Amino acid sequence: MPNTPDILQDGKKYLIGNYARLPVVMTRGEGARLWDSDGKEYLDLFAGFGGCILGHCHADLIRAATEQAKELWHVGNTFYTTPQIEFAKAIGRHAFEGQAFFCHSGAESNEAACKLARLRGQQGGGKKWKIISLHKSFHGRTLAMIAATGNPAYRAGFGPEVPGFINVDGGDFAKLEAAVDDETAGVIMEPIQGEGGINVYPADYPAKVRDLCDRRGITLIFDEVWTGCGRTGKWFAHQHFTGDSGSVVTPDIMTLGKAVGGGLPVGVMWARPDVAKLLVPGTHGCTLGGNPICMAVARMIFDVIERDGLVRHAETLGNRAVARLRDEKKLRDKITEVRGRGLMLGIELKNAPPAGFVERGLARGVVLNLTAKNVVRLAPAINISGNDWETGLDRVIDTIAAEQ
Repeated sequence: MPNTPDILQDGKKYLIGNYARLPVVMTRGEGARLWDSDGKEYLDLFAGFGGCILGHCHADLIRAATEQAKELWHVGNTFYTTPQIEFAKAIGRHAFEGQAFFCHSGAESNEAACKLARLRGQQGGGKKWKIISLHKSFHGRTLAMIAATGNPAYRAGFGPEVPGFINVDGGDFAKLEAAVDDETAGVIMEPIQGEGGINVYPADYPAKVRDLCDRRGITLIFDEVWTGCGRTGKWFAHQHFTGDSGSVVTPDIMTLGKAVGGGLPVGVMWARPDVAKLLVPGTHGCTLGGNPICMAVARMIFDVIERDGLVRHAETLGNRAVARLRDEKKLRDKITEVRGRGLMLGIELKNAPPAGFVERGLARGVVLNLTAKNVVRLAPAINISGNDWETGLDRVIDTIAAEQ
């Protein structure tokens, strides 16, 4: 096997440099652990940008993929396949009543949702086409989704922008309401903002948004690409939101990605039946969407989460971590806030650390992430053991405490 310097040299030669890759070659994973090409072991508290919701090489997922691979790989969506249907049924058991469109990623799911919102807004001669999103949001890197994403840095160099997307301050209901006009077709928002720094909203904000959309005939889209599949201590993070009556604030469309494939390329748009019915043949599609192998694994992810009580597990470990981090003496002069839900947590540092912060975490044997310049982001597999979680937090705390 080539040594690490040779692998890195080949990587730089043959791979486009659009990712800020660390000089580490990961070669093996098991559960919450990774090993690099030099044999160093790491506790993975970021799980492939949240994608490895059940950790690395989970035995049940390997079995699901292997068994399906022996039966059927791909036939295209001119036919029904049972893995798609069974996975959609699993979503329906834990979400609201709806129907699924399958694709490869969260960005594609959000594209589909915005198309459907526009289609709905133009029924009966309507002229609704604009989509409102929030500052500090992230919805993907396609041309349309960088326009929806509330961060100008993602749009730099790719103009002119796709028209019809409007960004307003998240959590400020008055500004959102003021942005709505007769051409507004939809509102898209993350229940917890991921890339923006694990940002949460005032408690009454989601219910107010739902009411506004109902009053103005606007499609409400919850981008659950980061927050879905039990990560936040609910099956889907919008289930944390309730209105005055105590009922859950439910969107018209929910989008999923990342964790829903467990590391395989799966995206889902889940829409209420009365909205979903507008996507008739010819309006949208995805050649490899709903690939049987991916669907079999996605269905197994839901089965394992349910069987092993991992939604509650994520909630318990998250609550424990928030309490510990807020009380940690080593961090009193280092952090300003800990926020998030379940195992989607952000630790806001008082100062942006010097370059190399993530690398210093790796040197301590922990994989973490830094977003929004000064927010340490943690999103481990939700089946991580209590002992591994505490050990990982020890390393995170030491990494932060060592910063000047």
